[in-house]
Amino acid sequence: MYKTLVFLFLFLFIKISTAQEHILSPESKISVLTIGPGTSLNDSFGHSAFRITDRLNNIDLVYGYGEYDFDAPNFYLKFAQGKLNYLISKDKFQKFYQVYVYFNRTIKEQTLNLSLAEKQKLYDFLTENYKPKNRGYLYDFFFDNCATKIKDVANISLNNAIVFNTPEDYKEASFRTLIQDNLNKNSWGSLGIDICLGSVIDKNAIAEEHMFLPENIHKFFANASIRNSNEPLVKESRILYSKKKTPKSNTFFTSPLFILGLIGAVMLFITYRDSKNNKQSLWLDATIFSITGIIGILLLLLWFATDHKGTHQNYNLLWACALNIFIIPQLFKKAASTWFIKYLKFLIILLCLLTLHWIIGIQVFAIGLIPLLIALFMRYLYLIKFYNK
Repeated sequence: MYKTLVFLFLFLFIKISTAQEHILSPESKISVLTIGPGTSLNDSFGHSAFRITDRLNNIDLVYGYGEYDFDAPNFYLKFAQGKLNYLISKDKFQKFYQVYVYFNRTIKEQTLNLSLAEKQKLYDFLTENYKPKNRGYLYDFFFDNCATKIKDVANISLNNAIVFNTPEDYKEASFRTLIQDNLNKNSWGSLGIDICLGSVIDKNAIAEEHMFLPENIHKFFANASIRNSNEPLVKESRILYSKKKTPKSNTFFTSPLFILGLIGAVMLFITYRDSKNNKQSLWLDATIFSITGIIGILLLLLWFATDHKGTHQNYNLLWACALNIFIIPQLFKKAASTWFIKYLKFLIILLCLLTLHWIIGIQVFAIGLIPLLIALFMRYLYLIKFYNK
């Protein structure tokens, strides 16, 4: 009996102590941290997180969304399929701060204008969300990422009473434009995004959808107000760390436009030489049909075999035609089939359609592709002439 009473006493004591750890004092603060872009593609769009500060309870924690779950089974397959659960993270602020200072990324803080009850509600939500059974969530780059979670959780604490007013510098833009504004358009990361993501991201994002980017969370929160009271959502803003200027290296000679320009020039030179000698460089055509066919198959898989929404309706398939991989044997036949010549004309039509799609704005394509597309057009024209002789 005595042991049972002692056990119950200890159990209740621990439960009460744990509960008190999660009760915020009137001096507590909740703020939104906005991290500036880093040097890698993965860091180009910044990061957002909540900071919970309570001096009386010795709390200074940062909760953020979007941490990889490397322990997930079939991690790489799920990542490629868009079926990977991401995690909410929790760190001590000092550690969080030191990491981003080390990587020289700007840190901005906005203290939210919340009542004690609203702070407690938000903190309780994050605490509950961090439990192992709740940590994972299906990530979506545009609609459920580290930034949109900040907006959604803040709205939960305020019972959806946040009014997001558009910032003064707000401009209508497509999802692709919002992405590319954070990138060097003549970079491999930008090229990869423009090839892999389809025309669905070329539609204009409504004002609130701009908040998939952390910097826009900062801008919209700065202009937001609380319905009924009409008070500003942000009580105080400050910069905790400003990025130090670093010299920029000249990357033009390793950029897509330069490298693909060289490849395009080589293709045009070989095509010119073939026309002079009335011959066909089979190795070049086999390479062209192999690479464009493989890229086309990968784009089809991204469209139809994954849950990534941004990869749908991708008209890069107009130059990276998946059928090309199956046409390669025709290149090695002594006499070309009539249907093969028609197929080459079909490829020319696809490139013309791509140009039309680009001009009227159905889909924007990577500028680095321009020399390659010109070279492909000229090569297909030459092959039609060569097989028609």
